[in-house]
Amino acid sequence: MFKRAFYSLLALGLAAPALAKVEAVDGYVRLLPPGTPNTAAFMVLKNDGDAPVRLTGVSSPEVARAELHTHLHENGVMRMRQVESIEIPAKGEAVLKPGSLHIMLFDVRELSQGTPFPLTLSLDNGQALGLSLPVKPVEPMAGMAH
Repeated sequence: MFKRAFYSLLALGLAAPALAKVEAVDGYVRLLPPGTPNTAAFMVLKNDGDAPVRLTGVSSPEVARAELHTHLHENGVMRMRQVESIEIPAKGEAVLKPGSLHIMLFDVRELSQGTPFPLTLSLDNGQALGLSLPVKPVEPMAGMAH
């Protein structure tokens, strides 16, 4: 009896979908222009799971506030807007890049090119990704100011 119950539970466990694993690749934080307290983080979020996952929050001990943002074209003007979440499709990826989806970092305490920047991403499946991102000087896009 015990053996049959064990194998039944084992079979159920094997048949259950695995928790999606999301990873961040090619991430970086843009080096602050002098006198600017705000910057942005960019990366590619890859989801190897069979269900979509949402990035729902971000935090860092080095900022007063961090938000998920996108850019929208409104009447010929590009504007930034906060979003509640960013979907990472099943077996797919979400690209956070300048002029598109990104993470805004407000009132950054300290930022230098040689020091990794700590960032924690929160996902709706309960996963938290602790990142240590390089800081890179990046030329601003034409017409784009944060």
